[in-house]
Amino acid sequence: SPPGLLLLTSFLLHVKEDRASPARLVCDNRLIHKYVVEAKDMEKRVGQCQALPALSCPAVLPSVDFTLLQWKSKSNETKRREILCDLALLVGAAVGAQGQVSDECGARQLRQLYRHANSFFLLLQTFSWEAGHWEPSCSPHSMEQTHITGIFLTYRQLVQGKLRFFFSDLAKVLCK
Repeated sequence: SPPGLLLLTSFLLHVKEDRASPARLVCDNRLIHKYVVEAKDMEKRVGQCQALPALSCPAVLPSVDFTLLQWKSKSNETKRREILCDLALLVGAAVGAQGQVSDECGARQLRQLYRHANSFFLLLQTFSWEAGHWEPSCSPHSMEQTHITGIFLTYRQLVQGKLRFFFSDLAKVLCK
């Protein structure tokens, strides 16, 4: 099943008529675990594609490394905005790489990564603890990558790291 459909279905199942709360999705930790496994699988599958070319126009990827101490000191809104910036770069990298890959295997994996990353991007835009909407004016630490597999590695690290910890932090607050 497409990840966007799963996220949307989960969202709709958790929406109350009087108060839509996509944050309730974080209460079932099996969902984030599923996305970690899928990110690992995508990374593995793209590594099995034959003759993936180097990107002639490098992909700009977020630096998703963090320390747990630093992470814990941030507000949930700051974490959300940081992850949105990371996802925006990943979505852009996937789109840019798709235009440079003629191999069907690689193109298929890039489309899947795009759908997953964009689903998280759209979902996290619905969370907010501060007035106003997210603006794409952030400038996260980034790096250029000419290998398509680097896009998948960065996505997996983001899902396994920041996103998983963010959902865990939200669950402590929202899931009683």
